Amino acid sequence: MDTHAAHHHGNRVEDRRLVTGAGKYASDWSLPGQLYASFVRSDRAHAEIVSVKTGKAAKHPGVKRVYTGEDAIAAGYTKYFVIVSYPGRGGKHIIKPPRPMLAARRVRHVGDAVAMVVADTAVAAQDAAELVEIEYRDLPAVVSAEAALAPGAPQLHEEAPGNLSFDYESGSEEAVNAAFAQAAHVTRLKLEVTRVAPNPMELRGCTVRYDAADGTYHVHVCIQGINMMRKQLAAITGVPEDKLVVHAQDIGGSFGQRSAAYPEYCMQMLAAKELGRPVRWISTRSEGFTSDTHGRGNTVTGELAIDRDGKFLGLRLDWIADMGGYLSATGSASHTRNPSTCMTGVYRIPALYGRFRLAFTNTVPVAAYRGAGRPDMAYVIERLVSQAAAELKIDPVELRRRNFIPKESFPYKTPTGSTYEATDLHGVLERALEFADWKGFAARRRKSERAGKLRGLGIATVIENTGAGLFPKDQVEIEATPSGEIEVYTVSQSQGQGHETTFGMIVAETLGVPLERVRIRQGVKPLIGNHTGGSRSTAG
Repeated sequence: MDTHAAHHHGNRVEDRRLVTGAGKYASDWSLPGQLYASFVRSDRAHAEIVSVKTGKAAKHPGVKRVYTGEDAIAAGYTKYFVIVSYPGRGGKHIIKPPRPMLAARRVRHVGDAVAMVVADTAVAAQDAAELVEIEYRDLPAVVSAEAALAPGAPQLHEEAPGNLSFDYESGSEEAVNAAFAQAAHVTRLKLEVTRVAPNPMELRGCTVRYDAADGTYHVHVCIQGINMMRKQLAAITGVPEDKLVVHAQDIGGSFGQRSAAYPEYCMQMLAAKELGRPVRWISTRSEGFTSDTHGRGNTVTGELAIDRDGKFLGLRLDWIADMGGYLSATGSASHTRNPSTCMTGVYRIPALYGRFRLAFTNTVPVAAYRGAGRPDMAYVIERLVSQAAAELKIDPVELRRRNFIPKESFPYKTPTGSTYEATDLHGVLERALEFADWKGFAARRRKSERAGKLRGLGIATVIENTGAGLFPKDQVEIEATPSGEIEVYTVSQSQGQGHETTFGMIVAETLGVPLERVRIRQGVKPLIGNHTGGSRSTAG
């Protein structure tokens, strides 16, 4: 692509606005007459709520109203949106326990929101939040997914016996058993794909205004795209999608964490309508750690069956995924369908079988994060292949070469139903080895040893599907204004990827106009399309 236009503009189109402090993030939306919300959060992982006394908080100067779980239940805000709709083992569907938007009767993780105070100022709301008195009856907690599935574990939801939300399988157990029966060697590993907290630079925040004249809610919030946010908020609150207007300009990082409609936003909708004034909430950093969705959190036992020639015969996975205290919108799909999509990795493995179990634990809920289950799968396969190379005393590069999907087999249909587009895996590997000066490693290691240092060498491959989404297509609307400007409307939302430059360059080049005359407007019009995620926005 011709990058001349972008260089002429001084690199990325959006940079000047962002580095001169002229950006507009969630906390920059200030609305006339806005009130401020503060949340009271559980300081324990698992407990019954005996009582929530709001009397003192309600009397605090400036306080308009204190909301509790009973208000969430009365409003019917108890069903959380979950994208998994496909069946699991034996045709059984995922169990989605109710989740009131403020915890009612029980808290299930540290940071679970129990009450919301709305006041004239942020300070008054925060001071009053400290006056809410909660009496708990402590319950035993379980914080690891394996322990949660074990007999006798503390139970989180009566709807999910044994803390099991979903038992999903992919591939053929029969084919894998047959492959293992004829294997010359089996490599077995138990792996942890550790839980992470996404922690974007911009704190999560939302300001909601209700317009009584036409019954619309204006939600100013950090997002990955307007359509997923509207769909989720509508599902939770029962407000029709066309009555939800989502506003966002700049988003400071995302990583999957921005894709959810969070409980806080739903309670702000309730308050904004009832109190007749906009309601604003901006998270603190510590609050973010205990209420923003986490990522990963998988315990995987993997087995790789290999024949006498070092060729892979079969892969068997027992995958236990930690969902935290509640299901998020995306976490259940990220740890079932997503890893099974690339279960064969870049290798020809004739037989695959994965069993994926999603467990509830007394921890922060887990959602999509940075590749959403696909990097987790790549990690598992690559560790198994490297371990197999060590056990068989075969060079790790050679073992990979021997098992790559060959050029002539593309398009390649995997045993779990994916179709891979044509690619030259062997060629890519050779280029990588050259760039890394793989052959020169021994000399570099000796040099390090002389300096009293240790130097290691590793190799890994990764493959990921891109461009997936809930919506069937991605629309863009282009308008030419009387002044000769080109306005381009999209529904995907940049969180720092530079959409204004990349999309602008594509339009400028295609229409033959200068980049300066193209203006990208994200999330202003509700077109059909998916949010930003899974490397989809400019997938070739």
